[in-house]
Amino acid sequence: MKRALRLTAVGWVFHVKGLTMSGFFVVTTTFLPLVLATTASYMARAGQRQGTLLYVSLGAGVMGIWSSTLFGSGGAIQWQRWQGTLELIVAAPARFVLVILPLTLATATVGIYSLASTLIWGWLVFGVPFHLVHPFLFVLAVPAAVLGLGLLGLVLASTFVLYRYANALSNMLEFPVLFVTGLLVPVALLPGWAQPVSWVLAPTWGMNAIRQAALGGSPLDDLAMTLLLGACYLVLGSVLLENFARLARDRATLALT
Repeated sequence: MKRALRLTAVGWVFHVKGLTMSGFFVVTTTFLPLVLATTASYMARAGQRQGTLLYVSLGAGVMGIWSSTLFGSGGAIQWQRWQGTLELIVAAPARFVLVILPLTLATATVGIYSLASTLIWGWLVFGVPFHLVHPFLFVLAVPAAVLGLGLLGLVLASTFVLYRYANALSNMLEFPVLFVTGLLVPVALLPGWAQPVSWVLAPTWGMNAIRQAALGGSPLDDLAMTLLLGACYLVLGSVLLENFARLARDRATLALT
């Protein structure tokens, strides 16, 4: 366990450093959410309820974290294929999941740029007051949401071992998950069949925890659900990743280029 935690921590630091040196990744995670946040803020101004703009800004920021996670998870396997290192990683003594997990966590962590830039943009341009009702719980809710998103990214990354067009699939999943998890539209407004889907997705609970910590409420239950789902994702992602890697080796399709 100690060795696994150390390997995950070292890999996370390594990938965070690498991603922050990528101009494309940083620009994408920093400025793209500003466009979405600006559009959403203009739409939200039609409402008169206090806290609406901060509600939307927080949703747009977490939306950027999800986009970053999805992009990184979709590319986690494909990047290794392009660099010719996928076979070496699978054959390494360390378990495959301990190599991929730090990358998905790092992409979610770098997505915090989105949350920070969105909140600063809303404060400077739209005068959104950044007043936190529960600042300590907010500090806990953001890392919990990032962790839940990163572990969800691990599950997605595991399915991309066998899939040639992983990036196309990840792009297709972006906006459906944005809507079903209530990042911009409340889950209560979704069709009845879509609401149970949101319950098994960590971004739903992570977003609720962040909003309740910022706007008022009790985020502890949502925090617990985010971490519980994250643990489930870790187990599921580990099983899927190992089995899909085994199938790819058996079929001699590991290096699909």
